[in-house]
Amino acid sequence: MDGAGTLLIGKGEKPQYLHLPLANRHGLVAGATGTGKTVTLQVLAEGFSRAGVPVFCADVKGDLSGLGRPGAANPKIEQRAAELGIADFAYEAAPVVFWDLFGEEGHPVRATVAEMGPLLLARMLELNDTQEGVLNIAFKLADDEGLLLLDFKDLTAMLQAVAERADELTTAYGNVGKATIGTIQRRLLTLEQQGAEHFFGEPALELTDLMLTTPDGRGAVNVLMADRLIHSPRLYATFLLWLLAELFEELPEAGDLDKPKLVFFFDEAHLLFKDAPKALVEKVEQVVRLIRSKGVGVYFVTQNPADVPPAILGQLGNRVQHALRAFTPVEQKGVRAAAETFRPNPKFETEEAITQLGVGEALVSTLEPGGVPGIVERVRIAPPRSRIGSITPEERRQVMATSPLAGKYDAPVDRESAYERLRGRATTVAEAPAPHSPWGAGPAPRRDDANPWGVEPGGTRSRRIGGRYPAQARPDATRRPATRYQEPEAAPPAGGGLGGILGDILTGGGKRQSVAEAVVKSAVRSMSSSVGRQVGNAIVRGILGSILKR
Repeated sequence: MDGAGTLLIGKGEKPQYLHLPLANRHGLVAGATGTGKTVTLQVLAEGFSRAGVPVFCADVKGDLSGLGRPGAANPKIEQRAAELGIADFAYEAAPVVFWDLFGEEGHPVRATVAEMGPLLLARMLELNDTQEGVLNIAFKLADDEGLLLLDFKDLTAMLQAVAERADELTTAYGNVGKATIGTIQRRLLTLEQQGAEHFFGEPALELTDLMLTTPDGRGAVNVLMADRLIHSPRLYATFLLWLLAELFEELPEAGDLDKPKLVFFFDEAHLLFKDAPKALVEKVEQVVRLIRSKGVGVYFVTQNPADVPPAILGQLGNRVQHALRAFTPVEQKGVRAAAETFRPNPKFETEEAITQLGVGEALVSTLEPGGVPGIVERVRIAPPRSRIGSITPEERRQVMATSPLAGKYDAPVDRESAYERLRGRATTVAEAPAPHSPWGAGPAPRRDDANPWGVEPGGTRSRRIGGRYPAQARPDATRRPATRYQEPEAAPPAGGGLGGILGDILTGGGKRQSVAEAVVKSAVRSMSSSVGRQVGNAIVRGILGSILKR
């Protein structure tokens, strides 16, 4: 049974708990294929949700969608729950929100090209140093001329403009080769054919929508449908890294909390570090180390602990190690390295136990009160309360229909940006659709496992989620403020005048990126005197910039 401030992982000679005040010290779930990592992730997600902690996880095999439905009666599951002493065990669904970069099996997830930044975009496109330098020039030119880079066509139009002005720009910004731009454009075409164009655009994801709670206090379980996305591993890893960096940039300092604000599971973590430049790995290490103070816990899920760089592995205090196989000398070395990361238990040999674990068993070591690593214990993992396996398309449609975010992200917004400005076609800014509000009025609908949010299908919610009103309730639904957690300022008086005119000039009249914002971004990025290998300085302009600004 989960106690106050704890989350039950499993039981061996004694129960093993994850202490919620230390859950933001990060963690690792590792093990060979078929040893039970997915079920462990499911159990942890359920536990965090019951404790009121929102969760984000990627479903790379389709199995985690079962979180949205209660488990079917199973004597083996019930027997294990009884043996582990879980007195309050009952089958129940978690409050799931589905997301999908392609907008097919969940709410669409979007970010603007400017938010992604040249560093992560270059990694996504697998560009070399020279090509990344030209991409930086395109971003700087857009900032200098106040052009918004929102979607794919904005970026391609910007690259075409750079190619047309290559001779002029070479003097002011550095060498611009038309052949290099052609290579970048071909890479963009490949990425577009993989469906990545759906990711870039508006309305962009609001982080508050990943941190919802139900009326009865359970945290939302955000499931990114990644069974298709995983076939584009660079896009998958870059998206998750972007999201992690956005959380770091936007969330305020929180200090020590009774429980995390959000827990982020990074499945298939080896894809993040595969062929990553050293400078990028160092910045990921900084984010992992510092994001703890924002109240976010990061849990890497991978087959072998060796997939995670040592400097980052040392930051992961809560560990669940499933079985590893050791048929070759290399695998034996990996088992030995994994065993050495645990605090030894005198009752068994850790290295030997790792190869003998059965399905559903794991070696567990969590941080004890005071932050001291606990002695490793061999345990049987607690059974999940939700369904093991995927849900049907009809069940998914029902979850989507009762989602508190239904309708908010469905329709893309295409407003005046670099493409229209460069083509000279724009005359007016497209009006954004009416703000989506899931809060509604009237008596609360009945909540059950099939409808944990209290939302009538096709209707609206009857009460606030998590005690905070959404950003989309602002008059301008497409504008994201400097921080998404401050109360909106009072609207200025009608009539405008000179002050209103100057305000519109400086703020862009409610657009996501104004001329003044572009000038500020340009000034920040001008700290980098070259656009070649200086990845660290390019991060200032990109997603991870706030680290260096600290």
